[in-house]
Amino acid sequence: MNFETIMFYAFSAMIVFAGLRVITARNPVHAVLFLVLTFVSCAGIWILLEAEFLAITLVLVYVGAVMVLFLFVVMMLDINLIQLRKDFWRWLPFGAALAGLMAFEMILVLGSAETSSGKTAIRHAADYSNTKELGRLIYTNYAYPFEIAAVILLVAMVAAIALTSRRRKDAKSQVVSEQIATKKADRLRIVKMPSESKD
Repeated sequence: MNFETIMFYAFSAMIVFAGLRVITARNPVHAVLFLVLTFVSCAGIWILLEAEFLAITLVLVYVGAVMVLFLFVVMMLDINLIQLRKDFWRWLPFGAALAGLMAFEMILVLGSAETSSGKTAIRHAADYSNTKELGRLIYTNYAYPFEIAAVILLVAMVAAIALTSRRRKDAKSQVVSEQIATKKADRLRIVKMPSESKD
């Protein structure tokens, strides 16, 4: 057993442990931190597979941005844990069936001829660039799916902004045309008052 195999099993064990702690931790902040540990361990496996760009992207985007956002949201929310776990036993059979289905699919994948034939990973040259190959595939063979995914994400962003900024009764907004057309008499009123002495 070489060093890479040992590291693969170590990262895999860490992913399984952290994933279980995500769903079993009583404190939501601890659950988010274990999710960060899961992503970092996944990035370690991707580095073993020589997918350095994907590993760095996972750490920068998910761990550095999304998980930090989740952590701040969870810390600012006042989550009622008793109310959250009220229907745990009600949904336990469904969750167990779903977990069994996922385990069955993983066993099928691991037991297939392609994964169990003992194929070794392809070794690349020292000047091989994973980022260059990924960019070449995205902008040549998968250019249209990449653009379609970008448009879908753009539409989702615009829809989210439109839903959150819809007109409300208590919301105040500027009307530029009314501001330009206003007159001095509409905004300024001079009132004459008798002077009072301070004696």
